[in-house]
Amino acid sequence: MRDGKRYRSFYQSEIGDYRTSSVHNCTMKSPDWDHFRFFLALVDASTLTGAARALGVEHTTVARRIDTLESALKIRLFDRFPKGWALTSDGENMVPHARKLEADMHALMRATTGSTALDGIVRVSAPPAITTCLLAPRLQKALRHLPGIEIELLAESRLVDLTRREADIALRFQRPSSPGLAVRTIAVIHYGLYAHRRYLKNLSPDAWEFLGYNDGLQDTPQQKWLDAIKGDRRYRLRSNDLSVLFEAANAGEGVAVLPDYFGSRSSGLIRIASPACPIKRKLWIVLHEDVRRTARVRAVADAIIALFDDNSKQS
Repeated sequence: MRDGKRYRSFYQSEIGDYRTSSVHNCTMKSPDWDHFRFFLALVDASTLTGAARALGVEHTTVARRIDTLESALKIRLFDRFPKGWALTSDGENMVPHARKLEADMHALMRATTGSTALDGIVRVSAPPAITTCLLAPRLQKALRHLPGIEIELLAESRLVDLTRREADIALRFQRPSSPGLAVRTIAVIHYGLYAHRRYLKNLSPDAWEFLGYNDGLQDTPQQKWLDAIKGDRRYRLRSNDLSVLFEAANAGEGVAVLPDYFGSRSSGLIRIASPACPIKRKLWIVLHEDVRRTARVRAVADAIIALFDDNSKQS
């Protein structure tokens, strides 16, 4: 029980730091940390529905948690308006302290996660195409000897926040610079021009049409390379999804720039000899320092590294 008392006093002392302006003279009930999680979600989303969506709960639950927190602190954190909620001055004063509390809680969770147990959930965030083509069909097979580990694959292009435990492992095309992260290159992804053999047979190069990324991904190296090759010829289709470009190329709709591991999935697609140096991009595996020695996370990270080693030997 002494440990429990120390734990409570630590967070009560953190909460005590919030006593500014009208907070200073209030007597608090030691609010539950989880209420501050709802507070920060509403700060970030500005609306109940947005916060509820981020938290995976009903909007009434968010409102109830905020009411409970305000009652415990004896201050008003938000002004309620028909089109959204706005922070009061006391609410604004609370934000940096709540962020610090959030960071402390995540650090505590990372530090106390079972370090030796080879069971439990491991969340892996990776670009959608890598998740679809490499991780989904192969990772579970590589972990068959560890049946207690459950993999959660997050197919997403956004950069997850490992500090906030949005994932345990991330695969990224950008090398992160944030402190506290363990980073390693695990692959060099090669890109090429691909089109269906039927398309190439029927059209001369000056009549080719192209399949490219939309404006949201215009700055990727592979898109800039394709822009230079395309010249004055037109784009027939644009998309933010590599799977869409693959399917369009495989259907004979035009020429796409694809990673080789993706383009080689179809026997009908031909890798075109490119007029410029093909694009290569490094892929990084990223773990937070606090969890990289956790046995189950380490086991999954090692399996991913081995998977890419095997893939490079086969290509």
